[in-house]
Amino acid sequence: MAIQIKTENEIAKMRVSGQMLRQVHDVVARLVRPGASTMDLEEAALAKINDLGVVSAFKGYHGYPAVLCTSVNDEVVHGIPSRGRILSEGDIVSVDCGVIVDGYYSDAAETYAVGSVSVETDRLLRTTKASLMAAIEAAKVGGRLGDISSVVQTLCEAEGFGIVRDFVGHGIGRAMHEDPQVPNFGAAGKGPRLKAGMVFAIEPMINAGTAEVKVLQDGWTAVTLDRGYSAHFEHTVALTKSGPQVLTL
Repeated sequence: MAIQIKTENEIAKMRVSGQMLRQVHDVVARLVRPGASTMDLEEAALAKINDLGVVSAFKGYHGYPAVLCTSVNDEVVHGIPSRGRILSEGDIVSVDCGVIVDGYYSDAAETYAVGSVSVETDRLLRTTKASLMAAIEAAKVGGRLGDISSVVQTLCEAEGFGIVRDFVGHGIGRAMHEDPQVPNFGAAGKGPRLKAGMVFAIEPMINAGTAEVKVLQDGWTAVTLDRGYSAHFEHTVALTKSGPQVLTL
């Protein structure tokens, strides 16, 4: 495993990419409401990507057909936007997007409540987001990769939630997926030593029920086996001597 170390200049370029991506997310966030289709979100994201003059990291990636992944309710990741998929009160929708600017990738996901959601669903969203923030906090130079993984697992399992194991976070830079894999489960103090200049896409994918998932016949959409809801939050994070820096804010 060769984990690439980015220079300060490369991290600066990735920050620009991350800020462009955040603008795309901001546009999409304003459209999440009952009655909107996931294709409405896709079209708004595509228009903003074109407006910014950046390149989608997702569209065409291994043949993926859209600039967003829009995963509703029991869909874990890689849900394909569709005009027929209408959001309803009480749904949740995970919106995952990535862009390329000047050859550098950024990747981020948010899961939104559609209108008001149940107390249990709100707890899933809050716990998953809190686990991402705790994982970012744990991404300290001199630590181990397992420190990041362990904190997500500990926090989410304490709440009785399932940790998806089939999909994990990853290194990111001049390619969307670089070494290392960044699982959301594992032991603290294990794995590669964390060094300044490493950049990771950290992305807890947490299920309300069992951890098991399956991929549907479209070859992309992953759903929970028990049809329970699933939440997904992700940031692109650079490790620096002065602490972790979130590039997708």
